[in-house]
Amino acid sequence: EVQLQASGGGLVQPGGPLRLSCAGSGFSSDNYIIGWFRQAPGKEREAVSCYSNIDGSTIYADSVKGRFTLSSLHTNKTVYLQMNSLKPEDSAVYYCAATYRAATGYDFWGQGTLVTVSS
Repeated sequence: EVQLQASGGGLVQPGGPLRLSCAGSGFSSDNYIIGWFRQAPGKEREAVSCYSNIDGSTIYADSVKGRFTLSSLHTNKTVYLQMNSLKPEDSAVYYCAATYRAATGYDFWGQGTLVTVSS
C-alpha cells in the first residue's frame, strides 16, 4: 500500500519562500506520478503541480508557474515543492497524491499540510 507523508507547511510572509515535502513509500513500481493539490476554505481543490517519475517531467498550474518548482530525490521517493514569492492567495491546505496511471486519477492521498501566507 502506497503511503504519502506531506510536511513543511507553516506561516510565511508574503513574498517569502517555503518548501513542502512529500515522502512516499510502498510503491510497487518506479512508474508513479506524484501530484500536489491545494484547497483553501470555501474553495474547490486545485491541482498545483505534478511530477512524473516515469520520465521526469513536471507540470505546473498557471497560477504558480514561475514561482513553484518541483524536485525529486529518487533514493527515498520524496518530492519537494519549492514555493517562492508566496502570495496570500496561496494560503491553503496542500496535499500530495500518487498514481501509477494519470488517466485514472490519483489513487493514494497523504494528509494535508497547512500553508498560511500572511503578514
